[in-house]
Amino acid sequence: MPQLDVHASAVAIREAGVLIRGPSGSGKSRLALALIAGARGAGAFSRLIGDDRIALEARHGRLIARGHPKIRGQIEQRGAGILRLPYIDAAVIRVVADLAPADEAARYPEPASEDAEACPLNCEDWDFRGLGSVNVGGLWLPSLVLPACVGASDLALVILQRFRFGCESGSGPRQGGGETMMT
Repeated sequence: MPQLDVHASAVAIREAGVLIRGPSGSGKSRLALALIAGARGAGAFSRLIGDDRIALEARHGRLIARGHPKIRGQIEQRGAGILRLPYIDAAVIRVVADLAPADEAARYPEPASEDAEACPLNCEDWDFRGLGSVNVGGLWLPSLVLPACVGASDLALVILQRFRFGCESGSGPRQGGGETMMT
């Protein structure tokens, strides 16, 4: 696949990239900032991949995301301007979060099914089973459709619960992974 440039934001949590899509003004940057802060608060590695312009490339069955070189490490926070954050050059996208009007987002998403222990969408650090899927660049990826009108911190919790740190009953925060994002 040739490189695909999309209007989106992307972050890495542990080694998993999260691609955040939606119309202009839907809260992509706010959600990216909330995901980074929420993961960091749980003791996990989190970094900005890029904001506003993301380059996607399918390689060896994986979707690689990179921020635009001219705006690396920069993210717009409405009302505050351009912020500079620690960033990584690239990561493998593991889940897509689409921000949509409230009537297009499921109020109660389907729970993860318990019958697929060896499922590639389920590992020690995340569980994306039970989500929808979307084709991006010829690859099918787990996806969440989230209501754009809901606060970013609430939406971040929906995603972070899939990353298995401190969100499950009786479990405490777990330490995040390393800096290698291309695994």
